[in-house]
Amino acid sequence: MEGKILKAVSDAVEKGIEVAVVTVLEVKGSSPGKEGSMMAVFSDGSIIGTVGGGALEYEIIQESLKAINKNSSCEKSFELTETGNLHMKCGGFIRVYIKIFAKREKLLIMGGGHLGAELYTLGKFLNKYVVIFDDREEFINKERFPKADELIFGKMEETVKNYSIDENSYIIIVTRGHENDKQCLKAILDKKISPKYIGMVGSKGKVISTYKELLSEGYSKEELKEIYSPIGLDISNSEPKEIALGIMAEIIAVKNKKIAIHMKDIRKIDVDNLI
Repeated sequence: MEGKILKAVSDAVEKGIEVAVVTVLEVKGSSPGKEGSMMAVFSDGSIIGTVGGGALEYEIIQESLKAINKNSSCEKSFELTETGNLHMKCGGFIRVYIKIFAKREKLLIMGGGHLGAELYTLGKFLNKYVVIFDDREEFINKERFPKADELIFGKMEETVKNYSIDENSYIIIVTRGHENDKQCLKAILDKKISPKYIGMVGSKGKVISTYKELLSEGYSKEELKEIYSPIGLDISNSEPKEIALGIMAEIIAVKNKKIAIHMKDIRKIDVDNLI
């Protein structure tokens, strides 16, 4: 049964489903649960496995769902007495550990060209769930992106409209042209969602031109202020590898709510006064 539970957990995580794994650590006295018992609780409330059933298991499921919502693993203890929170007559005690397996962060790359390919490599290196969008068959196939989690072929502004995007998503718009970039951005803004990051490639002049067009079409200044464009940190030259690294560095800074500052400037080691 443990192997079945672990496989179900692995499959869920790969699909972006949050799950909690409950393991019984300690049992004292009479209890429906046994030490070492395991149960997986999925974000929709479904389960596989058991830690004893009944009121105890129901309470553990509720605590697991709370832990999933908080994205925080935890340890919980339950007194199985009439005066305990479960009002049970077993007279025992049980302690469990709830381990959370959160969604993998999704990296959505709009465009499978040279820059998109470099971003894909860095995304997989950072263990992101990488999705490539493109409307050119030669730029979106398993030979080019062998480890991509999803390859979405078709008109990009249309396919992204139907793609599930949430607050755990990071979107990079690097299509083959200015107009395609704009149309993809419009499609994403029209979804009225709040992903962690939306970045769009382009020079300052092209970005200003795009923003003016979007404002004239009814998009708000507040929406445009949330976009990272021109994209990336100013650390690269014109090589796709370095540009991609600057973009991923910006994404990591956003993810961790950091400002890109040299560590030497944060630590401020006074070399002159070292003995």
